[in-house]
Amino acid sequence: MKSMLKAAALAAMMAASAFTAQAQEIKIGYVNSERVLREANLAKAAQLKLEAEFGKREKELKDVEARLRAAAEKLEKNAQTLPEAERNRLQRDLVEQDRDLQRKRREWQEDLTQRKNEELSAVVERANRVIKQIFESDKYDLILQDAIHSSARVDITKKVIDLLNAQK
Repeated sequence: MKSMLKAAALAAMMAASAFTAQAQEIKIGYVNSERVLREANLAKAAQLKLEAEFGKREKELKDVEARLRAAAEKLEKNAQTLPEAERNRLQRDLVEQDRDLQRKRREWQEDLTQRKNEELSAVVERANRVIKQIFESDKYDLILQDAIHSSARVDITKKVIDLLNAQK
């Protein structure tokens, strides 16, 4: 009976050590997607492209807003001296101009959001190809994106960014 227990204990220890050896062979990586989208040259170029594409419209909207604000302040200052009909007409004009500005701002925001999604989608697609390349070449068992907690030991974000930056 004692020898059977010893044999069972020995078998359990061998199984545990085999499991531990096998578990140590699992290779896991982690990629911080937000950092890739912030630091990769491709993402930075996309951001500059969007700023160039939408910067002029944004400036125009801000200029119109400043002119509208100045006109509203002028009307408020001169409201007491203006005839009621003139004051009402100016107020209606300001309300109409403000409505037009808000519509243009919404259109600009929608266009910007759509283009940003297109540009980010292209960056994410390229990053995913790089991650797959790393997965295959370095023989990873699992690569995670956007984990709640991770160790620097498994963080391959810098490697992904470097490979993305090396591509042209």
